[in-house]
Amino acid sequence: MKIGLIKERKTPPDRRVVFSPQKAKEVQSQFKDLQFVVEPSDIRIFSNETYEQQDLSLESDLSDCDILLGVKEVPIEALIPNKSYFFFSHTIKKQPYNRDLLKAIIDKNIQLYDHEVITSNKGGRLIGFGRYAGLVGAYNGFRALGLRDKLFDLPKVESLDDLDALKRELGNIKISNLKICLSGLGKVAKGAKEILDFLKIKQVTVEEFLTSSYQEPVFTVINVLDYNKRKDGKPGKISEFILDPTPYESDFMRFAKVTDFFIAGHFYGDNAPYLFTREDAKHRDFKINLVADISCDIDGPVASTIRASTIAYPFYGYHPQTESEVAYDAKEAITVMAVDNLPCELPKDASEGFGQMFAEHVVPAFFNNDLDGILERARMTKDGKLTPRYAYLQDFVDGKE
Repeated sequence: MKIGLIKERKTPPDRRVVFSPQKAKEVQSQFKDLQFVVEPSDIRIFSNETYEQQDLSLESDLSDCDILLGVKEVPIEALIPNKSYFFFSHTIKKQPYNRDLLKAIIDKNIQLYDHEVITSNKGGRLIGFGRYAGLVGAYNGFRALGLRDKLFDLPKVESLDDLDALKRELGNIKISNLKICLSGLGKVAKGAKEILDFLKIKQVTVEEFLTSSYQEPVFTVINVLDYNKRKDGKPGKISEFILDPTPYESDFMRFAKVTDFFIAGHFYGDNAPYLFTREDAKHRDFKINLVADISCDIDGPVASTIRASTIAYPFYGYHPQTESEVAYDAKEAITVMAVDNLPCELPKDASEGFGQMFAEHVVPAFFNNDLDGILERARMTKDGKLTPRYAYLQDFVDGKE
């Protein structure tokens, strides 16, 4: 089996890669019938020379590879027909901006395996960059705080070498008596919590957070049933909420009344209640003035997120009364960090972590006849059409919705 590590061609440039040189060499040595080749790239976080130092071949023509591995969407003109690709296609939610990409993949008879749907037999995601989104998102939130309130000046993550350097910078700052609310229990939220724990910010229970005042910074972690409640007043169940959230309404306002800094690390499902609306943000008791929206659903569950921000310009202000964008440090504004490609800022660590997961969960499936069905669940297209699992996308591909 010959696997090609492709050059990332999306704009703005993404420096991540599925496998670092060391990991590619290690995986290749574990499977005697496996060979990696690397498409040269001048933007990748690991240089071409570092792959050559691991005795990995550099090849500009990957047309004889069995599998092509990338991170972000491959431009239509760069797709090689009749090949098998792994990348994030951003199509499973019928994202309109990638309709033509999915159509081209089908037309070119490409087998597409989407990283986002590489799951266990119970449906849990096995690989992703969530932890790094959480780490960078929380750091950026504190960076916004320091700049806005003129407390400290943290450098941009993209200017730092790695996660260790990021933590060294955090070690130089002092956090004032903030109350920080973090939503979510998944990889994103756990990454954000790593930052809070590193800063030695005290974690308190939901009840303590809601009812007590502190002379030190504290945080609490909230889950679905902390910020949603049944409309009929009956006790809620997470399993019930996941299946059908429509009997529920938001109960987030009780947190908004006592929170200074909100870190949104939750997963937002279809038809779930918004955490807070534009009307909620107008309320005189609404206290949140800083939001690090790692989830970044535009005009969605976090009303202050009216657009994605960028690595170059990561912050903006949301003025609740006028529902408009203002300067991030404007008076009465909610300062918003809503960068939607956070792991790109930590490409070395993100690539190494991703490669570890891909090597553990996916590569063995190439050689054990897909014993656990991992490849089958992730394969979106085959033989010039959508696979049965993704047939729901047909009308989307056909432009009917």
